[in-house]
Amino acid sequence: MKILIAEDDRVTRQVLRASLLSLGHQVVEAADGTGALEALAQPGAPNLAILDWLMPGMDGLEVCRALRQRPGRYIYIVLLTARDAHGDMIEALDAGADDFLTKPFKLGELRARLRAGERVLALQDDLLRSQEVLLHEASHDRLTGLWNRGRVLDELARELRRTHRDLSTLALVLCDVDHFKQINDTHGHTVGDTVLKQIAVRISSTLRASDSVGRYGGEEFLLILPHADIKSGRDVADRVRTAVAAQPITAGTLQLGVTISLGVACSSPGISEEILIHAADQALYRAKANGRNRVEVPNT
Repeated sequence: MKILIAEDDRVTRQVLRASLLSLGHQVVEAADGTGALEALAQPGAPNLAILDWLMPGMDGLEVCRALRQRPGRYIYIVLLTARDAHGDMIEALDAGADDFLTKPFKLGELRARLRAGERVLALQDDLLRSQEVLLHEASHDRLTGLWNRGRVLDELARELRRTHRDLSTLALVLCDVDHFKQINDTHGHTVGDTVLKQIAVRISSTLRASDSVGRYGGEEFLLILPHADIKSGRDVADRVRTAVAAQPITAGTLQLGVTISLGVACSSPGISEEILIHAADQALYRAKANGRNRVEVPNT
């Protein structure tokens, strides 16, 4: 574990550094509270700090208070002090200290304090990872890894607001896998899932970094193409269609030739998400009616 020590007394700091190194930790040093705050603000800074209570400039309690006011990751703070009065301990805890190490400290006590800190930080890491997983699952489709319907519709609403402000346009593409029910009925849903996952990869690989794609529902995908008009939107849609159809999709021992149909619509001033999606859906319906594996745009 990487640990910051902030101690103005050079001898105490050397003893503390040697003790931490003997326990297998990495050490970052500061000679005062200001230096400690600066060190803890750096990328890759320690998550655990041992602060001397009495230091020139900012003392340990002031550093505690400053750290607790900062947003972001939690710093576990061990206060190094010769004070042991009940009132002092209450003051330190109120300032944000997590634990205490009494001067002169013993190696066994130091090890025990650090283990307590490690346990708390490990629990925090687990909680943050769980939070990230939940946030990802709330916005992404589990099967394809793309944005889910709610998230891609939120992005469409955001992009439309931007086009209204900037007086620009965006193209919306609605894709549907041709004969997908037949694939499921003939080969089973596991093969169908594989088809959807590989199509998602092929669509994503064709788009620009500024474009967005989500699973709209079932075998449908929704593409948002900022700063695109109907012509450029149709060009992108045709590249996506070609990318999907170019090579068979491998599903176990099967090699399946799969195609998609696409409908493209372009935004106009004041248009709503519902009207834009409806226009793309009507174009998609026409692509299906005209033989599939093709791109259509709204009638003009």
